[in-house]
Amino acid sequence: MLDAVHPAAPSPAPLIDPFGRAISYLRISVTDRCDFRCVYCMSEDMSFLPKADLLTLEELERLAGAFISVGTRKIRLTGGEPLVRRNVMQLIDRLGSRIGSGLDELTLTTNGSQLSKYAEGLAKAGVKRINVSLDTLDADKFTALTRWGKLGPVLDGLQAAKAAGLAVKINAVALKGVNEDEFDRMIAWCGDEGFDLVFIEVMPMGEIGGEMRLDQYLPLAHVRADLMDRWTLTETGYQTGGPARYWQVAETGQRLGFITPLTHNFCESCNRVRLTCTGTLYMCLGQEDAADLRAPLREGRDDAALVEVLRGAIARKPKGHDFIIDRDHTAPAVPRHMSVTGG
Repeated sequence: MLDAVHPAAPSPAPLIDPFGRAISYLRISVTDRCDFRCVYCMSEDMSFLPKADLLTLEELERLAGAFISVGTRKIRLTGGEPLVRRNVMQLIDRLGSRIGSGLDELTLTTNGSQLSKYAEGLAKAGVKRINVSLDTLDADKFTALTRWGKLGPVLDGLQAAKAAGLAVKINAVALKGVNEDEFDRMIAWCGDEGFDLVFIEVMPMGEIGGEMRLDQYLPLAHVRADLMDRWTLTETGYQTGGPARYWQVAETGQRLGFITPLTHNFCESCNRVRLTCTGTLYMCLGQEDAADLRAPLREGRDDAALVEVLRGAIARKPKGHDFIIDRDHTAPAVPRHMSVTGG
């Protein structure tokens, strides 16, 4: 006699914002701490959160699970620098075990300083791709930009990532008068190494000095037009779930992406929200409205109640950000530094 067949329980409805966008991509900042002090990201004398304010790794995993239950398919771990968080591999291993069981992909954004130590473990956990923030290939300039960093360990970490089988994408913030003379070199180097490359416009987040950030701003539309005088760029429909728009570089065979929050924002297709290490959920990188997930988590709410909090937050997701940089707008668009929400 055949056993009775019971229909599977219906899955909860996915998270849909007021503009019909399905929220399928969660970025989790596991720490606000970093071993660099990049000049466009934070001040040199940063005050970081007390460790007691941070969610535990177990709490971060539970919130990630709540998102996965309502349609999140991609999770990116960020910081600060995520790999300086103590025991962070425990979280990475646990989230990696969910790949194929609701989660399609687990990725990481890192400054590369700890990759020599962690690249193999990341690959074993199921991470296939990583983004590495690297704005220059000049050692002296690298130390000046990061204030505390050294280029050598980052380059060693990139080789460790390649050896572990991780696909690498280099993220470079385009900084006027700082690294614009290196763009051709970076494209060629990424081609030699087999890395994709993405240029990013500087974003007005956190106080670093208003005039300084205005002086850093380099419109990427101008950059792309200039590069096309020397490189054969063909626009593609390639997508990774993030905001970059990609072009194929015929001479290298690699992809070149542009993230342009100022010259051409990417808000119309935004499928992302950002969870900080304190349990604050930002529905938009460039807006201050947020939802507190730590309180219901620590009040002992069950998963169904947590999901309802998520739905209430997503119902407030705005259409887009209000980033502007010009002589009339030198103050940060939002007061928090990029390291708080992880980009």
